[in-house]
Amino acid sequence: MKPASPQDDASQLDLFAREAQAQGQASSAKPVYTSPVWSVPPSSSKPPPISPYIAPPTTAVPLKPRVAPPPADQPPTAKRQLMVGEFILEYELRRSTRRSIGFMIDDDGLRVTAPKRISIAEIDNAIRTKQHWILGKLKERRERRAARLQKPPVEWIDGAQIPYLGADITLRLLVGGRNRSSYNPATRELSMVLVPGATETLLKERVKSWYQQEAKVLFEQRLDLYAGRLGVSYHSFGLSSAGTRWGSCTVDRKIRLNWKLIHFSLPLIDYVVAHELAHTLEMNHSADFWNTVGRIYPEYDEAKNLLRKRAQELPVLFA
Repeated sequence: MKPASPQDDASQLDLFAREAQAQGQASSAKPVYTSPVWSVPPSSSKPPPISPYIAPPTTAVPLKPRVAPPPADQPPTAKRQLMVGEFILEYELRRSTRRSIGFMIDDDGLRVTAPKRISIAEIDNAIRTKQHWILGKLKERRERRAARLQKPPVEWIDGAQIPYLGADITLRLLVGGRNRSSYNPATRELSMVLVPGATETLLKERVKSWYQQEAKVLFEQRLDLYAGRLGVSYHSFGLSSAGTRWGSCTVDRKIRLNWKLIHFSLPLIDYVVAHELAHTLEMNHSADFWNTVGRIYPEYDEAKNLLRKRAQELPVLFA
């Protein structure tokens, strides 16, 4: 494992002013579609939530004939509403074996996890105590969600621009005897060879699969690099498809990273890698935790803010 060098540390100072280069494989020359092959239906903008503090309605979908039951160890959840100042705050309550009340905010709203021994009145009081933080985060989430929904989806045609490692690459659609893909870093073109009659659904699945393959290789390399710098080891690594969470680390040092990080530049990927590796020493977000992150990634505060901004700028790819 290569140790950090003074040159590596110095290069972090301009990480956000340059774009990463990716490795790939050039494709053989074949006729390229020059006109749209798959048509994309016009997108319809979803209406904004009626209130920033009540989860937006979801579109009804047909039920499948058989629905798998939830895992036996999955804690029960319940939707509740609480009057907080002049607002009605809706939240999801989940009971668990944890020792304290925890708050999680994502695009679905507020989720509260509390020990079974804690009464509803105590939970409501805890929410009111943190109401300024909760309402502020919910507003921020609502604005970010609205910004994402305003972006037009990618048209899956030849010449489409899709994000990869912090910059756009060009999608090239080719026809061939079997499905395959290759990336040319010199031309920044991702060539997708598909059999005649292939559907847009197949194309999107092939592009997603390529993203995930690239993510797995790159993320593991960065984990090994930063684990060496921090002097820690991790038990295992896997990809996740979480909607709003970029990474996680369990108490037994199992790390999962969201494959969608492959859309962002290498410095932002490294920030999440350093963040999760720091959890192998500090399973919290205390001052000691951030000091641990800073040992291997001093610019973590800038990266955290930039990651939030870049996430808002991503086009809609696989909605």
